[in-house]
Amino acid sequence: MFQRTISSLIFAAATLGATAAFAQTAPDVLIKQVAGDVIESVKNDKAIQAGDVSRIQGLVDTQVMPHVDFQRMTAAAVGRAWKTATPDQQAKLQAEFKTLLIRTYAGALTKVNAQTSIELKPTRSAPDDGDVVIRTNIKGTGGDPVGIDYRLEKQPAEWKIYDVNVLGVWLVDQYKGSFAQQIASGGIDGLINALVAKNKAPAAK
Repeated sequence: MFQRTISSLIFAAATLGATAAFAQTAPDVLIKQVAGDVIESVKNDKAIQAGDVSRIQGLVDTQVMPHVDFQRMTAAAVGRAWKTATPDQQAKLQAEFKTLLIRTYAGALTKVNAQTSIELKPTRSAPDDGDVVIRTNIKGTGGDPVGIDYRLEKQPAEWKIYDVNVLGVWLVDQYKGSFAQQIASGGIDGLINALVAKNKAPAAK
């Protein structure tokens, strides 16, 4: 179950990318449209299928990060201490957190196959809502469909994703506790140093 969750989280992250053409698209339609594009990118890139971290980094940077409010995501994971961090510390936290997520979930992109697809569940939101949860099922990644929920906020230019839930676990909550422990023992710099060390360590097999 844990490995399935790991695999699904990075797939969830990989389906968040979009092009400017989707800037004003409704959030549920956006998730449906861009998922197909990212799936095709993975299917056509043997290096990503083999777990090439540099290629995955490129995919995340070009297709994912422009459409995720990663500052909000990192701030939520760090908690109250985010407001006391300097701009330089905040930048380092975002960079190291992104690297951590990519390294942790890189192997899951190898699970994308010819049958992989996304199915939208009914959306419970009003047209004028500025904050929504889009619920989906991912099929074809092995076993039963995996439920993935996306939290999106309507921003001036487009909807942006700021959290992902896989099998009942929100990404921000998954890291919030451990980050708080690091901050309590070593402050913001202690958390940054811990992330740097973890990101430099050999990837787990």
